[in-house]
Amino acid sequence: SRTAPCKTYAGAISKTAAGGEISTLDPGGFGAVTITKSISIIGTKGQGYGSILASSVNGVNVNDSATATPRTIIVTLRDLSINGAGTSAGLRGINFTSGRHLYVEDCQIFGFKGSPGHGIDINLNGAPPVGGPPRVSIRNTQIRDFTGSGVRAQNLNAIGVTVTLENVQASTGVNGFTVGQGARGLVFKSTFENNSGSGIEVLTGALALDVHDSAMVTNVSGLAIAAGTTRISNCVITNNVNGVNFVGGTLVTYGDNKTQGNTNEAIGGAIPPPVGKK
Repeated sequence: SRTAPCKTYAGAISKTAAGGEISTLDPGGFGAVTITKSISIIGTKGQGYGSILASSVNGVNVNDSATATPRTIIVTLRDLSINGAGTSAGLRGINFTSGRHLYVEDCQIFGFKGSPGHGIDINLNGAPPVGGPPRVSIRNTQIRDFTGSGVRAQNLNAIGVTVTLENVQASTGVNGFTVGQGARGLVFKSTFENNSGSGIEVLTGALALDVHDSAMVTNVSGLAIAAGTTRISNCVITNNVNGVNFVGGTLVTYGDNKTQGNTNEAIGGAIPPPVGKK
């Protein structure tokens, strides 16, 4: 009740029906949580955030694999501060291993420096969900100070996973966005900066990547491509050691990109002329 609210998200989730919503009344730290059913957790802003302090653990686990209906849950996380700092560093801000859809909106995820150190780890492997491939949508979210990838995505099942980033900032880590095996990435109006690896990397086994209206700045490699087809439009790739690092795969560009001011504009290959131009 309003006068006697739950103390933790874990306590609240046990009292909330599948498909329900947990609303955070006041700022505070409400503990790491494992989600096994469809639910929305809505934080708060006001004088501060609804927070999860994840010392030596994952902040949020999304995993319905042990339920009677695996790969079916739909989870929304909104207005949360997920903090990996503590006596022992947190492992992952959000760990999505089984479910149908995950929506992350208006969140702050930072300080995950334990192994593997990912801000959001999408690591799926199992039969396809009912209704088609799983999807992940991340909007209006900042991810910083991590030792792995800001967002890592893979699905070892052939059905794959589609991950959409819109207005996401991933900075001060190793790789901003890792598109791994079986993953398809869609990126809009996002920034990947000051990472010791790549702003965006496309690994062997990835399906495809489309990047629009985004910036890759002050990384070792702005964009590293090992597989699949990557399409970029209206992007800025600047002040990196390597603008584009070609390991494999195909790059398709349009006439509105700005790739300049890097120590090496491209290594391992040449940036192709824009589509429709010679």
